[in-house]
Amino acid sequence: MLELRPNCECCDTDLPPSSANARICSYECTFCGDCVDNVLHNVCPNCGGGFVPRPIRPAGEWRPGEGLGNHPAGTRRRQLRFTAEEVAALSDRLRAVPPAER
Repeated sequence: MLELRPNCECCDTDLPPSSANARICSYECTFCGDCVDNVLHNVCPNCGGGFVPRPIRPAGEWRPGEGLGNHPAGTRRRQLRFTAEEVAALSDRLRAVPPAER
């Protein structure tokens, strides 16, 4: 199941489990929509993949044993491990290539 990471790895803005602003890559790297669109240009700086909106886990227990109360969001905050220059270079190299072709 998705970890639901609590923050944008780029700007550190909070991304609570109910946030419609959270974007993830296939490795669950998590960023806010503004950073994905304006800084990363839909290129994950960690893996080079693209992003999709992160699903919102239901807060309520609609089925026994499910829901956010039984499967809480992650709490460990993450930061980019690359410099702004390294992120920009990868983004510049890959942004014109559709994610399915990377």
